[in-house]
This record gives sequence, structure tokens and C-alpha cells, in this order.
Amino acid sequence: MSDCEEKSAHKDAKDMGTNKKSINGNARSSRAVCGVCKRLYREPKLLSCLHTFCADCIRQLEAFSPLSERGASPARERVLCPACDSEVELPRAGVDALTTDHLALDEVFMETLLLDKSAVCDLCGDAEAEQRCEVCSHNLCDFCSQAHRRQKRTSNHAIHSLEELKRQGRLSRPVLCSLHSDQELRLFCETCDLTICLECAATFHRGHCCNPMHEAVHRHGDRIRELVSRSLRPRLVHLEEAVRCVEVSQEALQSRAEAMASEIQAFAQAYTNAVKTHCRSLLHSLEELRLQRRNQLQLQKAQLQQALCDILGSVDFAERLLTCGSEAEILSVKGVTTRRLMSLLELVCNPQKTSLSHATGGDICFLPQELAEQVDGFPMVGVLQARTVDPSRCTIEGEGVQQCVEGQKCEFTLICRDSAGELMGKGGESVLVSIIHTEKKECKVETTVIDNNDGSYAVSYTPMKPGSYSVWVCAKAQHVKGSPFGLTVKRKYQRHHGIFHCCTFCSSGGAKEARCGCPGTMPGGFQGCGHGHKGHPGKPHWSCCGSVVESSECVRSLVSGSRRGLVRTVEL
Repeated sequence: MSDCEEKSAHKDAKDMGTNKKSINGNARSSRAVCGVCKRLYREPKLLSCLHTFCADCIRQLEAFSPLSERGASPARERVLCPACDSEVELPRAGVDALTTDHLALDEVFMETLLLDKSAVCDLCGDAEAEQRCEVCSHNLCDFCSQAHRRQKRTSNHAIHSLEELKRQGRLSRPVLCSLHSDQELRLFCETCDLTICLECAATFHRGHCCNPMHEAVHRHGDRIRELVSRSLRPRLVHLEEAVRCVEVSQEALQSRAEAMASEIQAFAQAYTNAVKTHCRSLLHSLEELRLQRRNQLQLQKAQLQQALCDILGSVDFAERLLTCGSEAEILSVKGVTTRRLMSLLELVCNPQKTSLSHATGGDICFLPQELAEQVDGFPMVGVLQARTVDPSRCTIEGEGVQQCVEGQKCEFTLICRDSAGELMGKGGESVLVSIIHTEKKECKVETTVIDNNDGSYAVSYTPMKPGSYSVWVCAKAQHVKGSPFGLTVKRKYQRHHGIFHCCTFCSSGGAKEARCGCPGTMPGGFQGCGHGHKGHPGKPHWSCCGSVVESSECVRSLVSGSRRGLVRTVEL
């Protein structure tokens, strides 16, 4: 950003701060207002989480933790973003080295333009401004505008009418080089990943791969657009649905707890004071379980909402950048935007961070016939049970999860256990088994899972193709111990059913009706093969399939349905 742009931004922000009455509620909540100081941006800088704040506001943030590296001096520091609480690493050169948010500058300029209904000339300070310099961002009267055009240094600056800019609703101003204030950024250096001016290209970036912005913006802009439209935005639906599911689970947990409390109270009313004491003990245990499940759901909801908020903010910034930003503005923040979108994409693609918890209270059950501890010497019945399946404790029995033969039915058994390693003793769990070829992802094997209602699940499948497979066994959307397993499906060996002979003429004693698996024929009405005749393989071969290798697998099934399928093997 040039000195004249920075001075103009400071002046606009200062004027707006002193003239508070001219700023209404809409301006305060616009994109031109800093979220920390609640004033118009002054030197807006873009953090790696795609949130923008004034440079001075960032400098006033308390350091979160210094990041020390071997051989690196000075050590970089981290701060917490005031908007999303993300840990943001500042450049070694300080806040000034952060990327300037030109979109925020446009918003500041447009905000001041719309609020100043009768703007005063920024140069003379007396006459009413009617025009604005696009490069210097100065409001000019007619006299100063003519003088601005006559000066050699500013003669090529674009000057527009204030009324015309107000009707457009957005400023269109060039982005100038920070090293050459009179040069506009027109090129993009692919070698250094920087936007540069023509003078920079001729000096500091000589010999580098520099392309015009209108060529580079298509490639890099398409990458950002693809991350937003094809990757992150479709996953917003999943996160929103996950938040809704957590809310529904909270309601279900509360309803389940209330219903169970009524059941316990109805059971306890038929007993004496000892039974009532037992009843209060059960209610207390239930409340503790409910609070435990509720805290788990609240924690997960907060995590999901934070992920949703982060993606919404980043997607909104990226879409606004692609829609409203110029080529220079898009390329200036291309790096930080792409890195942020990639990090968020990794977050939502990680099932450990976005999967829905099963702490809905459905695993809590009341067993009225079970013996409980005595109360005041009286035997009690009725206990609460809150055992859940621990996928890390579940085990697999049977060799069907490691090896199998094509075309044959294979089986193995999943044994579900709780966190203590004890058998669950009941069914109804969510078990998913998927078998996929490691090389041919489209080659999947259909599986059948049978709930034995005793905590075990019988899994059966029949692979039709040999090769290496990956077996995924999941309980409650989590891999069990050892999953995914490596499965090897061996080819089914098919034995030869004919004879290994030289020809049908010799092996059959000259029988004309004898046929062979090879394509050989003989004249004179013979239907099989003979030495030196057409189609004879020229060496001994099997009569069932024509293979010339004696210790081989019969390939007769490969020619089934053809003329070779009618071959009658020769037997002595």
C-alpha cells in the first residue's frame, strides 16, 4: 500500500472517530469496522485465519506463546485471533509483514465516501469536494482537481466524480507497489509467489517466471474457487446437520432421563422407607449419568459450532474475494487464503473431529429385576446400567478376516466388549463391515452381518476375485482393534481333468471322434489334433484345455461358452 493510501486511510478513520454522530449503527456493523477497536480500519492486516484487524490492534494483542526454533533468530510469536481464538503465528518481521487486506481498504474508502455527504477538499480544506483521485484516494474540488492533473507526478492518475462513485457502490482503485509507490502491481512472479510491478520485474525479479495478472489469476483463482465450491461448501451441510443432531440428542437425553426417573419413582413407591432411600440413590446416580452425557454433548456441540463458524467465515471471505476482489487483490492473499482453506478442509475430512457422539443416553438402562445392594439391611432390586461398547476393546475371532479363497464363503465373528474388556452380553449395536480391493477401489465385496443378540456379530462374505483387500470393521462409527485388516484372497486352483498327450490320434488309437482342448484339426474326418497338422501346438499338451505346461492350472473355465466348451476329453 502506498504512503498516500495509508495517510488517506488514517485520515478517514480519524475523521470518523472524531465525528461519531455521523456514524450510524449500520456503519458500525459493516465490513469496514475493526472487530477490536470498533472503528474504521486503519492499516487493515489479514491474519492466517482470514480475519482482518487494524495493525495497531494486532500489536496490542498479548503474545500467546513464543515459538522457538533451533537456529532461528529472532523467535516468532503467536497470538490468539480475537474473532475465532485460533493460534496465529506472526511473521518474523512483525505485524507490518502481514498481508494487507485491500478489500477492507475498499470498504473503508467507500464507507467514508458514503458518510461524507458534503465532503471537503483534502488539499485546500476550504471548497466542497466533487471529485476523488483513484490513486491517492483524495477528495478534490474542481480547482485542486485541475492542479492535480497539471502536476507531472499525478498527471496520469484517474479522477472520478464523487456522485458517480456513490452510485457504483464500490471503489475501483489500483493496488500500488510497496517499493515503487508510483507503479501499479501488474505482474505475478511464479518463482517468488508475489505480485510485483514492472520495475520490480526488471530489477529484483529479473530472470524469474513473471506472468500478467489476468493470466495468473485464472489458475490460482480457480484453485480457491474449487476449494470453496467443491470441497468446503458441501461439507457445511454435514456440519450443520451434525449440530442439529447434537441438539436433538440433547433433547432425547433429557426426555430419556425424565422418563427413566418416572419409571424409577413408580417402582419405588410400593416399598417402605428403605425402598425410598434406594429410590433416591438411583435418582442421584441417574442425574450424574445425565450430567456426564450432557457435558459430553455440550463439548461436542461447541467443537462442531466452532468448526462451522471457522468454515463459514473463511468461505465468506474467499467468495467475497473472488467476487469483489481485483486480480491484484486475489493474488495478494492467494497464499494465506489457500492455506487456511486447506487446513479447514483437513479438519472437516477428519472423522475423529466431525463424527457424531453416541452419548445420547440410549446406553443407559434400568434393570428392575437385578439384585442391588442392601439398604438398612433390606434386600433391594433395581439397578442402573450404563455400559457402552469400547471399539478399542472389541476383538475378532476367525481366520476369515485375514485369508480366503475366491468363490468360497468366508466367515469371522466380532466380539463387542466394554471399556473394562467385559463382554457386552446384548446386541443392538451399530456394526459396519466393508471389504474393498486395495488396488481396484470399485471392487467391493458384499457382506452380511448377523446380530447374535449376545454381544457377538457373525460376518460372512464371498469374494469373487483374488487379490489383496482391506477389511474395515467399525462399531459405533469407530474402527475396532486392528481395523482395517489386511485380507488375502487366493485364486481357486482348478485341476486338469484330461490327459497330457501329444495328440488325439496317438492317445486314442486313431479314433476319429476324439476331440482335444487345443485348436488342432486333421483331414479325413478326424475331429481331433495330429502331428504337423493345422492348429497343433507342436508339443505335448492337456486334452481338457490345451495348456502345454504339465504342472499348471486348468483354464478350461476361461473358454466356457465357446466351441472349446464342447470338447470331449480323451481318456485311455
